[in-house]
Amino acid sequence: MAPPPALLASEFPRVAWMLATRWRYRDALDAVPAGNGGGVMVLPGLFDSDGSSLVLRRFLTRLGYRPHGWGLGRNLGARSADPDAARLIARVEALAADTGPVALVGVSLGGLMARLVAHRRPDLVSRVVTVSSPYAGSGKATNVWRAFEWATGERLDDPAVLARCEEIAAPLPVPATAIWSRRDGIVNGHICRDPSADCVEVSSGHLGVHIHPEVLIAIAAALAKDVRGH
Repeated sequence: MAPPPALLASEFPRVAWMLATRWRYRDALDAVPAGNGGGVMVLPGLFDSDGSSLVLRRFLTRLGYRPHGWGLGRNLGARSADPDAARLIARVEALAADTGPVALVGVSLGGLMARLVAHRRPDLVSRVVTVSSPYAGSGKATNVWRAFEWATGERLDDPAVLARCEEIAAPLPVPATAIWSRRDGIVNGHICRDPSADCVEVSSGHLGVHIHPEVLIAIAAALAKDVRGH
């Protein structure tokens, strides 16, 4: 089921509270492990563009990674990346040619698309980190499925879409981390993780999740597993 109306209504107040209390995480953010200079692509959520990931990419730059946006404008699903993600795969391929296999960090819908790329071109991907991405259940277990259909021009009950969703949900051939929250008011947090991924629970709403200090710390820890070699 989709999150209840009360949880959805709390999204904006929780963003304000998160921004007002970010100072409490200063020491923890300073203590996250350093990167290894590897390439990272950040895939935005529905309706968002690369501007939404600026804070996250600056954070990853400070750690020593080489972060990039996805370069496809606003994320309108198939309208931005093609139904088979051909345009997105081409972007990842170009980045991997420069940096070696790329870590994909996908926020919400961006996480589903990151998983699709990893399934189809695992040679290009070192790791997938999803952030509040509802890939492990019905798209209707969200409060934005109608907006998704309008933005992408796809219907969730279309056989081709269902087949692609099944592919996305299958265990990945590369290491995967799923960051999720049971307090998410837009997508059901329980379909944002699965037993085949390293699952990290955070205390966050959906809006602004990609700049939540707990999420930044979790992303850094996931990427550091490749730095440490396990």
